[in-house]
Amino acid sequence: MESSNTPAPQSTQEILQELEEYYADAHNLYFQTISSVLEAADQLDVDHRVKLILSQPKNEIMVHCPVRMDDGSWKLFKGYRVQHNNVLGPYKGGIRYHPEVKLDEVKSLALLMTMKCALARIPYGGAKGALKIDPRALSKGELERVTRRLTVALGNNIGPDYDIPAPDMGTNAQTMAWMADTYINFAESSSKVIARGVVTGKPLEFGGSAGRDKATGQGVVYVLEALLPGMQMALPELSFSLIGYGNVGSWTGRLLQQRGSSMKAVMDHTGAIANPGGIDAEKLAEYVSTTGGVKGYPDAEAIDEATFYGTEVDLFIPAALEQMVDLEHAQHIRCKVLVEAANAPTTPRAEKHLLAKGIEVLPAILCNSGGVTVSYFEWKQNRLSETWDAELVDERLRKVMNRAADRVLEMSKRLNSGMRIASYAVAIEHIAKVYGMRGVFP
Repeated sequence: MESSNTPAPQSTQEILQELEEYYADAHNLYFQTISSVLEAADQLDVDHRVKLILSQPKNEIMVHCPVRMDDGSWKLFKGYRVQHNNVLGPYKGGIRYHPEVKLDEVKSLALLMTMKCALARIPYGGAKGALKIDPRALSKGELERVTRRLTVALGNNIGPDYDIPAPDMGTNAQTMAWMADTYINFAESSSKVIARGVVTGKPLEFGGSAGRDKATGQGVVYVLEALLPGMQMALPELSFSLIGYGNVGSWTGRLLQQRGSSMKAVMDHTGAIANPGGIDAEKLAEYVSTTGGVKGYPDAEAIDEATFYGTEVDLFIPAALEQMVDLEHAQHIRCKVLVEAANAPTTPRAEKHLLAKGIEVLPAILCNSGGVTVSYFEWKQNRLSETWDAELVDERLRKVMNRAADRVLEMSKRLNSGMRIASYAVAIEHIAKVYGMRGVFP
């Protein structure tokens, strides 16, 4: 168990005390995230007002959605939409369906999305949404009704020019289709043409983009291709393990396998498996799509959690929930590079321990920004009434990811810092420049 007694850096304490929002618990995800962001800001010549603005979301929206279930009963579901910052453009961020979601978690993810968009130079701000629900426990009809009800409850708090949701954990292209259809039915006739751009991650047939389903995993691979040569590593012949085998994890695994890497171990909510000779990423994806998890996969051995974390690999890739790698786990991990395909999967104490062991940590706001980048491409296609082919999407995504990686490397050298602080610093410096030009109204 990690201690919660370590105080925040002095600047973080001052900012949060000024806002009367001081979190004294090092386990709190929002405290961890804003502490790292402010630590990066302290290494730059950034106005105090920028730190204040970034330290809290602009808007925190809570809704309660009554929904009739298949058996005729009614249930009330709590939902959130946190809009962190929109100085660079409309709010942007996923909608998560999960039974244990909390407001601080949503706030943290919205803050990270602000950082992610600024790092990638995408003209969006950061947002995040969630519904406290277990999607696996609901029928398709119940999921449709709760999604449409949530969309109506959010009302004008979302829109193609204001706040654009996307899929996240527990949601998918079908969820986005229901959201878009519901929104379109309430849109004014003059805006119905672009109204489907209210969400991204839609099915291809309904305004989605080629390459969106694999976008986050593809972005992870592009970052690795850009950064590994500088670490005297290359993807062919490398080994890796994955936490999570949903959309992000499975696509990361399949794309790395296509480049010659070997998947040694996988863990998800159902269990953990390993095969020293390699697990076929394509076959495992087919298996998980049918069973819902990796447990019982016939071409690998079932292992316990400690064995999974201790499996020796070149790349250790968390691609599931936040804080999946804490100090206890970090003490077992044996890899050369930890690649954050999920948002905020590594606790600060775990990262400190990993760095001390000589393990490089590639941060999420760089590695997994492929998803929001292709979401931006989809939104742009919707507004222009265009359809881009997959090759064009991949080409433009590679360019965005390579440029972001270059910015982080340059900032890391400039500040003599790790990759996470450098990533935040790149994002904050860009946001600060825009505030310097625009000012703060009124």
